[in-house]
Amino acid sequence: MVYYEKQLIINPINILKIENKELRETLLAPDEPTPFAILNPDAIVPVLLVCDHASNRFPRSLGTMGLDYLDRVSHVALDIGASAVAEALADNLGATTVLCQYSRLIVDCNRNLIDESAFLNYGDGVEIPGNHSLQNHEKERRASEIYWPYHNAIKDQIVRLKKYGIDPVVISIHSFTPVINGEDRKWEIGVLWDKDSVTAEIFLTRLVEAGYLVGDNEPYSGKDPEDFTIDYHAESTGLPHVGIEISQNLINHDDGVKRVSDILKEIISTYTIPAKPKNIETQKSLR
Repeated sequence: MVYYEKQLIINPINILKIENKELRETLLAPDEPTPFAILNPDAIVPVLLVCDHASNRFPRSLGTMGLDYLDRVSHVALDIGASAVAEALADNLGATTVLCQYSRLIVDCNRNLIDESAFLNYGDGVEIPGNHSLQNHEKERRASEIYWPYHNAIKDQIVRLKKYGIDPVVISIHSFTPVINGEDRKWEIGVLWDKDSVTAEIFLTRLVEAGYLVGDNEPYSGKDPEDFTIDYHAESTGLPHVGIEISQNLINHDDGVKRVSDILKEIISTYTIPAKPKNIETQKSLR
């Protein structure tokens, strides 16, 4: 499986403005992909999928950031298989899905910007030379060109769905390496949650029934403040939500992606949100 994400959207900046000095100093060139991709942007479905670590793409202006090829395609740079699962769910459910199109090493969109790990210097034995001694203006440029456009895209989709009377369940798709810092992690799928135990319990129960070794807030915890995207877009606004962490061993090949996405599709498609959307005849269930 190739982990470089397909180019879904091209940066719409007018190429004729390239002579402008300020534009030359931007992070992304006009012909590079935009910070986010949206699948099914007009869907009226009570689910919003997000994938913070979908890509290992680096802006050309940053080169390789001092990393060799193997590090740039490793779990340090992206959540291996996560975008494939998110895209499969988008296809099978017809649900709106927002994916970040740049590596978490540029700026981690699932971190608060005041968190040191938003601009990672070292991860699982790998030094990130391109993030050493970053100046504030460099961090601000990455945030303004990648981080906030991505989060604004998520916010805009929530606002759009709310116009139909839909309070979507926000589901973040991540993957984790089965070994980190020399420590084995036994779980196959983790369900991350904090405030919304109801949604989490549905996923925990169904995944166990499907035969998976499931971590309840493992190998990461939804109660951890590092879990920014769900906190910012769902917990703080009272939307139902859950984070799904999948072992990369399960989804680093096409057959595994299909198996995991099929069971997640089944769980999500039978998940009913109580309210009924305005001007829509169907119930807020994907059945």
